[in-house]
Amino acid sequence: MDMKNFNINSNISISDNPLPYNFLAEKIVLSCLLINLEAVEITLKTVRVETFYFINHQEIYKAIVQMYRKKVPINIISVNNFLKETGCLSKIGGTKVLLELLNQIPNLVYLEEYIQLMQDKFLRRSLINLGYEAINSAYITNIPLEKILLDFEKKSFKLTSELTDEKNISPAELFSAIFLELKEKASKPTLPGLASGFYDLDSLTQGFQKSDLIILAGRPSMGKTAFILNITENVLKTYKLPIIFFSLEMSKEQLIYRLLSSETGISQTRLKLGNLYKEDWNKLKSSIQLYSKLPFFINDQTELTISDIRSKIKKIIFEQNQIGLIVIDYLQLLVNSKIKAENRVQELSQITRALKGIAKEFQIPIIALSQLSRNVENRISKRPILSDLRESGSIEQDADLVLMLYRENYYTSTIETITPAELIISKHRNGPLGVINLEFQNDPTKFFNTIPNTL
Repeated sequence: MDMKNFNINSNISISDNPLPYNFLAEKIVLSCLLINLEAVEITLKTVRVETFYFINHQEIYKAIVQMYRKKVPINIISVNNFLKETGCLSKIGGTKVLLELLNQIPNLVYLEEYIQLMQDKFLRRSLINLGYEAINSAYITNIPLEKILLDFEKKSFKLTSELTDEKNISPAELFSAIFLELKEKASKPTLPGLASGFYDLDSLTQGFQKSDLIILAGRPSMGKTAFILNITENVLKTYKLPIIFFSLEMSKEQLIYRLLSSETGISQTRLKLGNLYKEDWNKLKSSIQLYSKLPFFINDQTELTISDIRSKIKKIIFEQNQIGLIVIDYLQLLVNSKIKAENRVQELSQITRALKGIAKEFQIPIIALSQLSRNVENRISKRPILSDLRESGSIEQDADLVLMLYRENYYTSTIETITPAELIISKHRNGPLGVINLEFQNDPTKFFNTIPNTL
């Protein structure tokens, strides 16, 4: 076969150098398809028409795909007749090209390896085309730079996904894998998700699950940041997994002060004023040494967008290889893009949907803090319900778990060091609802598990 006549690519012209391809692998795969039905079934699961580089190979494969779907027997004679009837025989170079394929000696054992060779070259071609597409877009100054970068990021991630996609597995393999997983869990009983450190919460949720979007809601100063910092401390110490804390309301320094105050038991007031005793310095030194070794990353960027969050996640994954938890404090301060939308409800809907997409994309739980509307203040019972979420429709729809903090003391003038608190599970896509009793300490602000009354 004269390769020169068929080295035609439908993508944009890039340079005088040919794009990557593997001529022999393409011929061997096509040869396998002409003699074995099982090879057709295996190939159709992963190979697209564009995976073949040469136009004549694309036409032959396209014909085989159409014949398979029409349940027409596939062999060299039937493929030749099909191409002739559809007027494509001349496009591939005639019957002689099909006969040349039979000169190959295909080994079906290595079929998947040949397919992988083709996939490798196809992805390299796609990456080259993507690079030149980005270069051409960068010259068009009326296209916003953010849009160019976002499009490039989406397309490059799609290529990465194709590279890492798992092969299709049969139902028998899937159920067998789940059975083995259940046996392992039974022999080593542990939470399937990340433990929060609050026992009753973990009992109901089985920990924070991968790909879950979790909303922690409450009125201002109800203790949302304190509660999520307690969870952050517990996850960091227990799992040593990287956590990214997006703090849109507080600076890095303010957040660290609160973390140190919670960890050491030194009041925030004394800590900020530097009014410390001798024993305080020992506690501080110990806490700072501990947290300096833990993978805790704080981002206090204002005007934070979904694109910013995704970029930061990718950077930390590149550096740390994994991420345990994402925290966003808080949801209503996020923007969908640098250009704010006129309809805030619609914008927030897009944000929550995007956050759920990120949680699934990177297989990590995301906890987003959220404000409650003022409507709760106008009721006799101040206990929050789902409809109290600001712009609640989209949040309620996209969240897998909605937790609401409530403290009766918040609405009274009672001054106590330790007061009761409730964590209300208002939505739980994969489990029960319920109310968890906790204890709240005012200064330093911290939540504790309720100690059962044994009397």
